[in-house]
Amino acid sequence: MTNYDYKIKNIIRPIIRNIKNIKILELGVERGRSTKLFLKVCNRNKGKLVSVDVNDCSKISKSSNWEFIQSRDDNFKLIKKKIKQKLDLIYLDTLHEADHVEKIFYGYYDKIKIGGYFIIDDISHLPYLKNQKRSNFYCEINNLETLNRVIEIYNNNINSFDLSISFISSGLAIIKKKSNSKLKEKQKILTRQYSLKNRIRNFKKFFV
Repeated sequence: MTNYDYKIKNIIRPIIRNIKNIKILELGVERGRSTKLFLKVCNRNKGKLVSVDVNDCSKISKSSNWEFIQSRDDNFKLIKKKIKQKLDLIYLDTLHEADHVEKIFYGYYDKIKIGGYFIIDDISHLPYLKNQKRSNFYCEINNLETLNRVIEIYNNNINSFDLSISFISSGLAIIKKKSNSKLKEKQKILTRQYSLKNRIRNFKKFFV
């Protein structure tokens, strides 16, 4: 079992497997590993899965509970026409760059029902550090920027949703919606990490 398979089977599946009449929007299909898992849940629980990818992935399944849309994930007008009801899950696994993740999150958040989830793949940079087997500059920097962006958005919307982070493999951000209040635009976190007070604190460590 790959790390990716482990994530979707042991972290995502337990969250959604008992939701009756589940409605899922999957952004990013590729080889269909997450698609097939979501369809198992939909077929068992009388649910519906809508999947979106720029490539033609329509042959992955013939399930009557599945609809495939060949499109960019930010084609909001087209995709939202296909969403007739509030969603239990949105799974984002397309372009792993902070600006894009933010755009998609704000673009679809209103489609999630209270108690529903928005799960973002690839938010951990740890497997891609220079000294790791999967060392990759692009993945390291983009995943780290995405993680920081998600935390910034959460910091400004603590009363709107809960946020859990898994660092298994390339990581997952698990967002659970708590209210229908309008999201606030993200702002930089005002940290004291680089303050004069903290510099003095660190300086004093040399004399302890």
